[in-house]
Amino acid sequence: MFGYAPRLPVVRDPQDGFALTKSVQETVKQNLKNLVLTSPGERIMDPSFGVGVRAWLFQQNTPTTRDQIREEVFFQTEKYMPFVTINEVQFGEDAEAPEKLYIQIEYSIAGLNAVDILQLSVVL
Repeated sequence: MFGYAPRLPVVRDPQDGFALTKSVQETVKQNLKNLVLTSPGERIMDPSFGVGVRAWLFQQNTPTTRDQIREEVFFQTEKYMPFVTINEVQFGEDAEAPEKLYIQIEYSIAGLNAVDILQLSVVL
């Protein structure tokens, strides 16, 4: 079977050897997730790569923090994934777990006429 990239986390697959992403849309979603979760300095040979959500680990869950994260998502996506357009970045929280921040990124992929949503939960 044909695949675009290893699916993360890496797991064995009897057919392909390792599980693979099977569509451009699935690969883009995985790459966007990696961009958001990677901290600057973590990627070899490109120290500016990554939104680095963990950088806000000890920040208060305030509108200012959310604006900073939103700006970095737009900036990093434009720089490293120019074929992706961020339509909206929304944040949510759980009253029972105020240390958790839910991030929902709606994006479109140029040339595919596809819109998708990436949902992440981060402990701040």
